Amino acid sequence: MLEAGREVLAETGSGQFANLDCPLIPSVAQLAKRCDLLIVFGGDGTMLRAGRELDGASTPIMGINLGGLGFLTAASSDDVIPALSRVLSGDFSIEARPLLKVTYSADKSAKSRAINDVVISRGAVPRLIELDVFVDGEELTRYRCDGLIISSPTGSTAYSLAAGGAIVSPNAEVFTVTPICPHTLSNRSVILNLSSTIVVRAASKKPETIVSTDGETFRSLAEGQEVVIVRSRRSVHLVRLSGTSFFKTLRQKLNWSGSSV
Repeated sequence: MLEAGREVLAETGSGQFANLDCPLIPSVAQLAKRCDLLIVFGGDGTMLRAGRELDGASTPIMGINLGGLGFLTAASSDDVIPALSRVLSGDFSIEARPLLKVTYSADKSAKSRAINDVVISRGAVPRLIELDVFVDGEELTRYRCDGLIISSPTGSTAYSLAAGGAIVSPNAEVFTVTPICPHTLSNRSVILNLSSTIVVRAASKKPETIVSTDGETFRSLAEGQEVVIVRSRRSVHLVRLSGTSFFKTLRQKLNWSGSSV
């Protein structure tokens, strides 16, 4: 980047860890406000953290995969130099991915956001919990299950997929609501419009009910307390190199094969 005449900045913790000789910025949010492009080295977990820490900035993120699947990344670590060259030459596009906004009935001031999913699940006790779910004010059902995953289109290839949820194109304007180990066999993944308001009420005294966003932040729900999930006004913007696609990524990351692949 320096050879191309571009200024390079780094978040303080990452810059010190990598021993980078460049100006260091205290936070990702502050860094994003001073950059045209945010380059993130790591896997999907690192991308999720960076996306949440942007604090509403529209700075595009280019992920370089150092982890496992890397669904959200643009290139592997082996291809970092040619990938950056393509970006500098304009050979890329930017995808806007919706964020989910989460609020809590017990604390109106508490808010969190997720790129992938919101998971309402039991704690460490191996017992089913009961969850009442409402969509736009209408009751959907009461789930007796280990938990419930409300995922964005981006999150459909994460925990929801492992729980039997559908794979959703990132361009689809939908939520996926997927129960984890439901006691009722007819409880299956449900697709909802992304403009819906989803309310999940804890209906169990025991065991403890936990809410997590992107597997990072955690909060307890007592019996009768609710969590509300809606589409956020904010989006995260991901860099995609020309010639790549969601379906090509599926074939590569999930090792799909066939006569036409």
